[in-house]
Amino acid sequence: MVARLVSEVTGDAATVRAMAARLDFAQRQGLRALPSPLPSVPEIDALYGSLRLTDRDRDLLLAVALHLSDSLEPILAIDGRTAAELAVSPVGDLIEMHAGRIRLIDPRLGIWLQASTAPSDTVALHTRLHHVFLSRREQVCADWHAARSSTSRSPVAASALTRTARVLAQTGKNVRAFQIAGEAAAHTSGAERDEATLVAGVSAIAAGHAVEAVRLLVGLYPDATERHRLQGLGSLLVAQAFVRGAVPELDAHAFAPRTDDRDDWYSWTRAAALAAFLCAERGDRRGMRAWLDAMREGSAKVGADRCLRDPVVALSWLVLGDRDIDDAPGTGPLSRGILGALHAGMDGDIDRGLRLLAAWDTGMDEEVDPLVAGCERSPLVAAYRAVVEVLLLMWRGDIGAARIRMMRAAVALPVALPFAGLGVVISRRLDLAVLGRLGPFARALTASLPAPQRIDRLVDRGIEAFLAGDEEEAIALMRLWHDRGAPRPSLSVPGLEESSIETDDDPPRSAPIEPPEITLARGLRSRILNLPAEEWQTERASISAVARTLRSPFTRGRVEAMIGIRSIRDGEIRIGREYLADARHLLEVSGATAWTRAVECRIDRVDAAETAPSAKDPLSSSRRAWEAQLTARELEVAMLVVEGASNRDIADALHVSVRTVEVHLGRVFGKLDVRTRVELTVLAHRIGG
Repeated sequence: MVARLVSEVTGDAATVRAMAARLDFAQRQGLRALPSPLPSVPEIDALYGSLRLTDRDRDLLLAVALHLSDSLEPILAIDGRTAAELAVSPVGDLIEMHAGRIRLIDPRLGIWLQASTAPSDTVALHTRLHHVFLSRREQVCADWHAARSSTSRSPVAASALTRTARVLAQTGKNVRAFQIAGEAAAHTSGAERDEATLVAGVSAIAAGHAVEAVRLLVGLYPDATERHRLQGLGSLLVAQAFVRGAVPELDAHAFAPRTDDRDDWYSWTRAAALAAFLCAERGDRRGMRAWLDAMREGSAKVGADRCLRDPVVALSWLVLGDRDIDDAPGTGPLSRGILGALHAGMDGDIDRGLRLLAAWDTGMDEEVDPLVAGCERSPLVAAYRAVVEVLLLMWRGDIGAARIRMMRAAVALPVALPFAGLGVVISRRLDLAVLGRLGPFARALTASLPAPQRIDRLVDRGIEAFLAGDEEEAIALMRLWHDRGAPRPSLSVPGLEESSIETDDDPPRSAPIEPPEITLARGLRSRILNLPAEEWQTERASISAVARTLRSPFTRGRVEAMIGIRSIRDGEIRIGREYLADARHLLEVSGATAWTRAVECRIDRVDAAETAPSAKDPLSSSRRAWEAQLTARELEVAMLVVEGASNRDIADALHVSVRTVEVHLGRVFGKLDVRTRVELTVLAHRIGG
């Protein structure tokens, strides 16, 4: 929404804020289209309120703001002057003419002109534009301006506008298609109105305007023709899922065609396929199965087993988290491109997955996708493609590149909608990896999530605390996350395994969809965290050897950092520092700036401890070793225990309760892999020796 406002009114922050305040909640979320024209605000009035224009110049500028295309010749026909004469006229500084095109230099001028012009004058100018375009045999523009100038219904113009809107929608210009089809619907009735409403509603959801789509498509029930209801059913289910956060619980057969018409049955089958995929995105296994059953029934009737049923079944189970479903030969951006890209990523061939996505993005692949037929070029499908591309870049370890791609996509596409908000989760994790905090893009995307959808913020807060050096807070947050069932997307997004608290008694959870090396790295991190001290010395070399096979610099860098931290904890300061240095270089290459800084801080702490005077402190080596692993308060408790203090003595010394000391000591035991005070004391002296 902000990007659209910036493109409409330039980057003036005060104007954008004032205009955003005039929008309703759904418009600010991007779930409803922005008003056309945009409302004028005091900041725009102050800018142009003193502008003095002749009637002729005002009509010229208003015509530029109103006309459907940006071609120069119709404007010259309206005004009567040549381009050269306009260039040296008083309005020459307000317009830009180039290569047969004309536009206002400042879009805010168009907003002010439309707001300050009497409605009757605007209608009159639309009428003049209608006649100009009609004389030029530009029927689409002529019909548009005829509809805008009419105070009563204009069915002839409406029919032509609906056809134009369909063409625009198929080429991905869904915002304009929605606008034109909506205008057509206002000028006709009966079946033609149903047709225009259908095109407007489908275009609205294809542009990401889910609330707008629900408003329009619900109007087809129950009185529209059965064909229009069936053709709009799939888009209505998609829109309702995005607005409500869940697919409506409906009896699919209640909406089944009452005839044997093949086209009607195909529309119903496609709607069931979309509903099954949407249920899978939201983890609704029962709903997905029910809709898949309906889709199979319809596919058998219309012979769509191979082109629709097979890829939708494969895509739905994959998105739900089933790794055992084979790839299916579909067509188009979703049924083949995204499904194939995810399978390639699962197989570890991420570059092939990115190539599959790029093939559609070039515009050279014109395949029809049965699942999203007619919307292959829409912003919504492009958003799905962009989210998967960013996910693959994350899996490959290109954190900086992934974040840039996500920010660019968020400017133009509804990236908060695909995969039940996966794009929002990804954006937040990328901001944390690069900035160490949530940036404006991640916060804006989070705010744009439909109200029913919620993402788990505990992991994000845990990562932020961990990168800031507050490991105690990170562990507490991850414990809360674990107590809530450790919810996570079925498509793997990097979390905080460094503070994992899972135990052997925990119930097994289904593995997320991810490349083999990310699964391998998760296992390595678990071994680093959980190996007993007596096994660590012999196992570290093998863990390190396996870590060197990881191709993702981000994934390997985090494993190397954990090896370094564990080594320092066990008193091997020099070896640990070497691993941390390698981790810093790898994370820097990945673009994960915040993770790089966190490792640098650990190295600085180790270096500072190494250069600190220690002649009078026989336990300085253990203190230095433990500084990288324990919080400041945990280190205080540990050293007092080693010096022989009781829990009561420690509580008195630190001005805390005995219970607090017990909690800190329990965490110390867990982090240092000891079970008693005696073992802790022995470990400290062994390191010191």
